[in-house]
Amino acid sequence: MNGWFSWWFTWAALAALGALAWLRGGRAGALGLATILYDQFGPLMSTVNIFTFIFCVYLYLLGKRRPDDGQAALTGNRFYDYFMGAARNPRNGTFDWKLFCEARPGLIGWVVIDLSLAAKQYQLGGTLTLPMALVCAFHLWYVADYYFHEEAILTTWDIKHENFGWMLCWGDLVWVPFTYTLQALYLVHHRHGLPPWAAAGIIVLNVTGYLIFRGTNIQKHYFRKNPDAPLKWWGTKAEFIETRSGSRLLTSGFWGIARHLNYLGDLMMGLAWCLVCGFDHLLPYFYIIYFTILLVHRERRDHVTCAQKYGGDWNDYCGKVRWRILPGIY
Repeated sequence: MNGWFSWWFTWAALAALGALAWLRGGRAGALGLATILYDQFGPLMSTVNIFTFIFCVYLYLLGKRRPDDGQAALTGNRFYDYFMGAARNPRNGTFDWKLFCEARPGLIGWVVIDLSLAAKQYQLGGTLTLPMALVCAFHLWYVADYYFHEEAILTTWDIKHENFGWMLCWGDLVWVPFTYTLQALYLVHHRHGLPPWAAAGIIVLNVTGYLIFRGTNIQKHYFRKNPDAPLKWWGTKAEFIETRSGSRLLTSGFWGIARHLNYLGDLMMGLAWCLVCGFDHLLPYFYIIYFTILLVHRERRDHVTCAQKYGGDWNDYCGKVRWRILPGIY
């Protein structure tokens, strides 16, 4: 778990590169280096796409040669197994490709590209707008928080249960850094301000979403580590349903409010990122539209999986925790 170190080491390395450019080429040289990801956005995205398609052939062959415990069963359909993955945790030695791809280049690249887009806006207009500053700050905080709580990723569905193939790999290396930066990309050429009341409301929405998202996930993580400990952020004894399979379904704290309250927090943050772009165009809202569809679909899929796994215990759980994501509505 060296994400926190990797995060800060990356910024130290980039700061050193910026300082060298400043010394060699003055302010223009440093700014030119900062905007390079915007200037090469298309070629960079094409290169990462090509790399990912080829790399996933290697992951497929590696998984076929070295299957691991707990992986999802292969179908024998080469295309499907390439798409979904031939191993749960393909490794070279102790180097875990799934953990690396999910937790390193895509997430750090997302924020680095954001800041390159901000530098381009500054280069073109001479100032940095408040919407651009807010988007970059929100994204930077989100990713930094991820690394600060990196251990929590080990109990997520992706890491514990899904094979690592094209779907996850392409999502990690291409989808995340090149679509999650869409608001910042839009703001490069669409400059506008925000009234103080709007900026304050968006900040409150993002912070509230973060507290729900982080609080919910951290509760689940520590409950899985020690079900008998007081609930994180709650301080009370955890209430749960002991299933016939031996698993425990948490029914108190954040998890007593809704079955996936963490999804609500994630969506609140995503909406805040989109709102800073105003209402002149639908494009910046692609993220919240896509993410809502993704999380609702994931919740429905998880519901079916858990119903099959836990049987009547799952019905008891749903009776106690009625709401799926949004209390009182869904």
